[in-house]
Amino acid sequence: MGLPGDQDALVDAVVAARPDAVVVVNASAPLALPWRGRARAVLWQWFPGQEGGDALADVLLGVVSPSGRLPTTLPRHIEDTSAFAHYPGAGGVVSYGEGIFVGYRGHDAAGVDPAFCFGHGLSYTTFEYSDLAVDAPPPGREEPLRATVDVTNTGERAGAEVVQCYVHPREASVPRPPQELKAFARVDLAPGESTRVVLDLDERAFAHWDDTVHAWRVEPGEYEIRAGASSRDIRATAFVELAGRL
Repeated sequence: MGLPGDQDALVDAVVAARPDAVVVVNASAPLALPWRGRARAVLWQWFPGQEGGDALADVLLGVVSPSGRLPTTLPRHIEDTSAFAHYPGAGGVVSYGEGIFVGYRGHDAAGVDPAFCFGHGLSYTTFEYSDLAVDAPPPGREEPLRATVDVTNTGERAGAEVVQCYVHPREASVPRPPQELKAFARVDLAPGESTRVVLDLDERAFAHWDDTVHAWRVEPGEYEIRAGASSRDIRATAFVELAGRL
């Protein structure tokens, strides 16, 4: 998970000489980033494309606010990943022993803190969440459950926030992750502006695969709806009681 060659050592030397240095990472997979706590900021480019240079300059110079979110978990150590104990296997056979506990699901289930969590991302402004509400459809109706939450830009710059909605089953008869991302929405807000964000959760948002009947099943019980800025930055919670359904 290290950068190729002596790049980590180079970054170490740069941030030692210039503690205000911003490190730009152009990579497509998680890296360890052993110097992450000493850099003033880390900007991840992923796949920047032909206009990546212009976009990078706009972000670094403050023309636009960064608004991307991590689509994966960056672990502190490769040993923290749920697949580590099972890879590369033996005799040419890999056992996917981590099952459904991959990525942030595995970190959450094991209670392990990542270097940077799934969904994480900062910008040049700040956002506040309030008044999360959940409206469940009447019994027998097919409409999705609707969660709504107010989001306010509390900073001095325009920016975009990615509101993420995670579902946590309070009880389950089968192994399930502590929470799973089931909806998200991006909103662009001027300084001081607020908006009501709508997040629709269909039946599959609460279901698990039942091997005994080869179908998706929603277990009856209470589910916690979590709205936040990342998998580890939950800002508001609400609860809903659902009837079971196969």
